[in-house]
Amino acid sequence: MRHSKLGSVALAGIAALALASCSGGGGTGSSGDPEAPAETLTMLIGSSGDAETAAVQAAADAWSAESGTTVEVIAASNLNQELAQGFAGDSAPDVFYMGWDQFQTYASDDYLEPYAGSLENAGDFYPALVDTFSFDGEFACAPKDFSTLGLVINTQLWEAAGLTDADIPTDWEQLQTVAQTLTTGDVVGLSMGAEYARVGVFMAQAGGGLMDGETITANSPENVEALEYVQGLLEEGSLQWPADLGAGWGGEAFGTGSAAMVIEGPWIRGALEADYPDVEFLVTELPEGPAGPGTFTFSNCWGIPEGQDSAATAQELVAFLTSDEQQLEFADAFGVIPSTQAAAATYAETYPENAAFVAGADYAVSPINFSGAAEVVTEFNNSIVTLQGADAQAALDQLQSQLESAYESSQG
Repeated sequence: MRHSKLGSVALAGIAALALASCSGGGGTGSSGDPEAPAETLTMLIGSSGDAETAAVQAAADAWSAESGTTVEVIAASNLNQELAQGFAGDSAPDVFYMGWDQFQTYASDDYLEPYAGSLENAGDFYPALVDTFSFDGEFACAPKDFSTLGLVINTQLWEAAGLTDADIPTDWEQLQTVAQTLTTGDVVGLSMGAEYARVGVFMAQAGGGLMDGETITANSPENVEALEYVQGLLEEGSLQWPADLGAGWGGEAFGTGSAAMVIEGPWIRGALEADYPDVEFLVTELPEGPAGPGTFTFSNCWGIPEGQDSAATAQELVAFLTSDEQQLEFADAFGVIPSTQAAAATYAETYPENAAFVAGADYAVSPINFSGAAEVVTEFNNSIVTLQGADAQAALDQLQSQLESAYESSQG
């Protein structure tokens, strides 16, 4: 029997309830027996809303019409929990959304079929996404789309402050200057989530990061420089966290006019159109740091369970879903950026207002990702909340020690 830390945790923590709706497809329809029932695949997704669910169902239906295989799309209310339940109960879905932050855990527990390298379009995906979804040097799981972080600017507040296109910041010094200029009264110049998933981009721009190959580098001089730069913005009052502005996230602080600029991803556009339609804004690439440009990439891949009878059929479905044509249909339906370079270029031409997010993919890196890293980074986020006035080196030394321990455990 396959040993699984994930299965053990799921069994103990959530009573190993099987997903009744996520029974694995047995491939009966492909047996050649005309009396056998048609094959059905189950697909578990973590949907952003009705538009995404409908688009995925429409794509599944289109593939079913061609293949003769039915696909049941299930929108999870809690994807991570329901996926863990499915694997723990031997009833994993045939294909599913697999988050970048969960991929290494599932791959290391031998839960994922390493199929992506055999796809005809395997060479078309962004290299950073291939790296994100590779395990032990093998491209395992096909990325379904991606997002990066950019600088979102309220153009009404920008113009009111006397700023022009010539003032759009391209480096740290200019970002500091415009953030100060935009900070007036009840408006702060810059806001972003108090978390590594936002602050970490400054580490990348400084030439740092939490890991270099197999070496933990959390307390490097470059990372110290990045944190101290952010501290300077906080101490000047030109940067405030969303919670300090009475907002739940950067998009809300931006939408209410409490922040003139935020560091966020392309999902902010839909949120603003729905909740703050009168806010006018533009998106630019993040300013460069001492070492050059830097941003994060976030993605899901299409997971297929390892060794499942339906794996070959599920792979055919994924090939259809990751085609340029289908990814562009998803982009039209709910705003995601395609994971293949050619389709993303078409997306940037079609949606020029999001071109900066696509441009960031050329140098984006994935946040740290190995089994156990997420828990350590979550604790580090508490240090970011209280970063103002703190000892940046000490905070990173503690992170270094915790990540080293977690990484050593993950290799055991």
